[in-house]
Amino acid sequence: MHFAILKVAFRALRRNKLRTVLTMLGIIIGVGAVIAVVALGRGAKAQVEARIAALGQNVIMIFSGSVNRGGVFTGFGGAGTLTVEDAQAMEREVPGVTAVSPEVRSGAQIMAGNNNWSTQVMGESVDYLTLRQWDLAEGAMFTEADERSAAKVCILGKTTADKLFPDEDPIGKTIRIRNVPTKVLGVLKPKGVSMMGSDQDDTVIVPYTTGMKRIAGVTMLRSINVQAASADQINDVQNGIAELLRQRHRIQSGRDDDFIMRNQQELAETQSSTAETMTVLLAGVAVISLIVGAIGIMNIMLVSVTERTREIGIRMAVGARNRDILLQFLVEAVTLSSTGGLLGIALGLWGARLFTVFKQWPTLVSADSILIAFISSAVVGILSGFYPAKKAAQLDPIEALRYE
Repeated sequence: MHFAILKVAFRALRRNKLRTVLTMLGIIIGVGAVIAVVALGRGAKAQVEARIAALGQNVIMIFSGSVNRGGVFTGFGGAGTLTVEDAQAMEREVPGVTAVSPEVRSGAQIMAGNNNWSTQVMGESVDYLTLRQWDLAEGAMFTEADERSAAKVCILGKTTADKLFPDEDPIGKTIRIRNVPTKVLGVLKPKGVSMMGSDQDDTVIVPYTTGMKRIAGVTMLRSINVQAASADQINDVQNGIAELLRQRHRIQSGRDDDFIMRNQQELAETQSSTAETMTVLLAGVAVISLIVGAIGIMNIMLVSVTERTREIGIRMAVGARNRDILLQFLVEAVTLSSTGGLLGIALGLWGARLFTVFKQWPTLVSADSILIAFISSAVVGILSGFYPAKKAAQLDPIEALRYE
């Protein structure tokens, strides 16, 4: 009996092919949009997490904050308020600290032979590569002896190395940073784009003492990178650093700190929250398409009930029960929505792939989003088809036979 109902339902759908396709279109677009949008959102979140991870493991960043000069606040990073001694004290006195890298940044025009390139020069400690989990492609890192003597040595990021030495091995060569001759000791492996969108490989790294004394000509630091022993200790380490700096900088109780701290967890939560918010908003728009598709199915099924009133009367007259009529129209509605759901899944996967290929936007399609989208389309079919099916099942057989 159930097979006969299925046969009748499919025959009714085939009878009006164009109307069937147009009815499914709302579901196809809705499901496809949901899958593509969720894939974009998850891809963006995964990219953010990867970029946060590229900062290293359990990293805390301390920046110079604002200072009050004659009643005027200089703002974030407005003045160098951190010292090398601060960094050394953190490594010595704060429990849970495993690595510290004082940081000095400056832009410079770098020259090598007939080539030149404007890039970022970063003064760091020997722990910097360990702290950032950044490996060398070739060569070696500078040493603590190079730090103590402010040696004129450096390592290059991949982008900078390719620009300055496009056709030769840079190891052992000399580059000029603000007319300071500097020997290249190594080249870093590619790191890619940072979470702020800048090229991390477009850099030159020198000992922080070299950066302070020979290149930037400064005595204060703008930032310090600190690595905690584990993720569980980040908050304790951060509190210990804050207490130490307030003591060293003689900041009285109730006064604002002259430094700012950020850690990876805070950055990850902020960036992930933004990505999730955008995904929810876009997914909400896509869900509206599903609702529109459901309304379309209900509308067509009501029209179908009206058109087939006499057919329903005949079926009832030859023994069809109300339950059989209800089931027939429910099957038609679920078939429309489920088929549309399958086609929508294909459209969503194809759309996500197009975003990746042509726009280079990261996408991440998950099995659960596909399953949820398909189940949603089936539920939409049941909900939108139930009222028309119930209306058909409740028709009076005699009135239905008289219908013209």
